[in-house]
Order: sequence, then C-alpha cells, then structure tokens
Amino acid sequence: MLMPEVAVVAIFVARPGREEELRQVLEANVGPTRKERGALQYDLHRYNEEPRRFIFVERWESEEALDEHCKSAHIQGFRAKAPDLCEHSEVRKATKIL
Repeated sequence: MLMPEVAVVAIFVARPGREEELRQVLEANVGPTRKERGALQYDLHRYNEEPRRFIFVERWESEEALDEHCKSAHIQGFRAKAPDLCEHSEVRKATKIL
C-alpha cells in the first residue's frame, strides 16, 4: 500500500538580535536533509516584511520518512540550539489528499 505524502510548514521566529545566527543554523540543515530518504522538498524562506521569521516548506514521501528526519543528528542538534535562538516556533503537518 502506498503511503500518503506529508507536507510540513515549519516557522521559526528568531530572538531579537539572533536573526543571522538562526539563519546560519537553519541553512546548515538544508543540505543534509535534502539527501535524506523520502525528502521530496525542503526549502527555507525568510519573510520579506519580518526578517526575524523563517519558514521551511517541506514535502515527504511518507510519515515514516518524516519521523526518520526528526530523529536525524542534524535536526537533534538544531533542537538543542533552538531555545536560545528562537522566540517562537510552530510546526504544522498535513497529509496530501489530491
């Protein structure tokens, strides 16, 4: 049975003065993540009107592939740094229906 594709939108708001540090940490995740099994899209964006706000737009082959991504060393490393760098974060998952 084919697993449904999963989309993720992850938003990270940098603490004031930590914008460039957060950007560097987020950018460091892009290369390794794009090489992961099941990664279909992993793009980092920065809001034009609010430069402290970053957004990942992600697509994964399956929930299983996303779960493996969340366990990866680079994501665990980011999670350890995030409390110092992020004022707010939000991650939303959706399952593709069409």
